[in-house]
Amino acid sequence: MKNIWSTWSSISLVKRIIIGLVLGILLAVTVPNAFSWLSILGSLFVSALKAVAPVLVLVLVIQAIANHNSNKKTNMKTILVLYAIGTTAAGAIGVIASFLFPTNLTLKTSAEDVTPPEGIAEVFQTLLFNIVSNPVSALMNANYIGILAWAVVLGIALKKAADSTKTMIDNLSEAISTIVKWVINIAPIGIMGLVFDSIASNGLSALVEYGRLLIVLLGCMFFVALVVNPLITFICTRQNPYPLVWMTLKESAIFAFFTRSSAANIPVNLALCEKLGLDKDTYSVSIPLGATINMAGAAITISVLTLAASHTLGIEVDVMTAIILVVISAISAAGASGVAGGSLLLIPVACSLFGISNDIAMQVVAVGFIIGVLQDSCETALNSSSDVLFTATAELAKKRKAKKN
Repeated sequence: MKNIWSTWSSISLVKRIIIGLVLGILLAVTVPNAFSWLSILGSLFVSALKAVAPVLVLVLVIQAIANHNSNKKTNMKTILVLYAIGTTAAGAIGVIASFLFPTNLTLKTSAEDVTPPEGIAEVFQTLLFNIVSNPVSALMNANYIGILAWAVVLGIALKKAADSTKTMIDNLSEAISTIVKWVINIAPIGIMGLVFDSIASNGLSALVEYGRLLIVLLGCMFFVALVVNPLITFICTRQNPYPLVWMTLKESAIFAFFTRSSAANIPVNLALCEKLGLDKDTYSVSIPLGATINMAGAAITISVLTLAASHTLGIEVDVMTAIILVVISAISAAGASGVAGGSLLLIPVACSLFGISNDIAMQVVAVGFIIGVLQDSCETALNSSSDVLFTATAELAKKRKAKKN
């Protein structure tokens, strides 16, 4: 048994995930009833990632700030600019694609059991209150804005702590990181359960009616992942961006696609940053921050579905209004983590720009929930992989600038 486990562990994680993926598909297609219990494995895997992520973020950020040398500069300013550019560019791509390929929606039922925010002000009010949330509550509810705020404050307070205290924090960080590696090692089994559940439940059958809308949405996301983001990386680094892009897609996007949770993917992204040899002081902050504000996929979802609603209702959209929609999509996407339901429930905020009633907007949200099995998976994959890509891009740009000087 030990030899079997050693042989299995010696295979690269990506190859093991592919094996789990293929097994999940085969079992779901051939004998779904006999292996219905496999769905539990997927749920357990996602729950394990979600459970360890808040503690990991808290400890890593405290460690990074408490041990940070004030003479050493991080790349956070550059990363924040890249996050803003990436999210705004994605919103613009969504708007342009919606003009080129206008989509009609079949509006049937509204999402009556959910309540969207009334405007951008409410979104940011929620975010502000999340910052001053009780630390225990923040950890319990995976409120990463609150976790980051408390971690930063505690890290600053512990800067002058005794060396023995800092050593304890280092040891705790190492222990949590080890637990994360254990959880990530069971990813092939977890992903097998997730893909089995997705296919066995026939979630894809409801997508046929909304095929054109899905093509526009997913086309935008693939375009941003394979063209826009690499272009941003190339401009910053002046080197071929695709080796780095492929690595982030292979080792971050695949996880995020199946877990459909940026929070659950934080441990995966932190491990990838370590593998890439990036500065821990930077990525321990930029990755959890990116999981809350770097939302290119969400900006695409908001802009595409909003313009689909306006096209369905025959509302003419001029260039100036389209530009305003790009800005609103980007700002709303950045605040999506403060809203239960994420990007879909921010669609009514964008729809209000065109005078679309809340009743109609909530029917659009309902369409979003129907196609969510693919839309949300691809959105999360784009969001999460971009966090690592832009963190690495900022560091490569810094090294390039240092060589020139």
